[in-house]
Amino acid sequence: MDSRSFLGLNRVGETLSFEMPVDLRISTGGSFLFGGAGLGACISALETVSKRNLVWATAQYLSFAKTNELVKIDVTLVVNGPQITQGRAVARVGDREILTVNAAFGDRNFEASGQFIKMPEVPAPENVPPRQHIHDSPGTIHDSLQQRVVKGRNMSQLDGSLSDGNVVMWAHIPALIEDVDATALGILGDFVPMAIGQALGLAAGGNSLDNTIRIVKLVPTKWVLLDIYIDAIERGFGHGRVNMFAQDGTLMATASQSCKARKWNTK
Repeated sequence: MDSRSFLGLNRVGETLSFEMPVDLRISTGGSFLFGGAGLGACISALETVSKRNLVWATAQYLSFAKTNELVKIDVTLVVNGPQITQGRAVARVGDREILTVNAAFGDRNFEASGQFIKMPEVPAPENVPPRQHIHDSPGTIHDSLQQRVVKGRNMSQLDGSLSDGNVVMWAHIPALIEDVDATALGILGDFVPMAIGQALGLAAGGNSLDNTIRIVKLVPTKWVLLDIYIDAIERGFGHGRVNMFAQDGTLMATASQSCKARKWNTK
């Protein structure tokens, strides 16, 4: 299965429109579309139409798509140059706009390159424990994605004390039998809000307001290391970023988000 099949994204004939049913496997425990799945679907639609590889994409989350609703994505290519295409995708449920994604695509020949952010030294995924979730949500995105925490607190350790804001975990989409692509990284890059509670020492998280992903280099990998940093939480909003590494240490992408900080109902 590739990332597009995992999302259930289908092109409407030869048009610039796509449809995606919000199945349970791409929904949160709150019964709405996981934000990363929405971004990933728009990335896939834009790459399909532009026939070019993603450079960066930024999503503005405007509303929620509920489980079992149908999301329609309309693509517009605004600039189509010899090397770079720029465009946008707008996702709607009926007349309700869910999210808007602006993005650029292309590849350029440039003789120099370098990676200046290094992957932290971490144990292999099979040697670290799975992430604990506040609620059991069978069949949801939490079952669709495997997450193994390298650095972070379990539920019993959330004692109200502040941490250094850094969470490190391995993530994997078991259904994917093809290599990780930009769409898959768009899905996996949506874990900045989960680090809000870790930073504060509370049973808390956040609802994304935006998500910007920048693709560096795609290499074959089964697991992706998410090195997450919460920079600050003020005025009811959290701000953070994540570096995404392949198992061989290659920096594949970076992402950043702002979110509404909120405590979870643990009853």
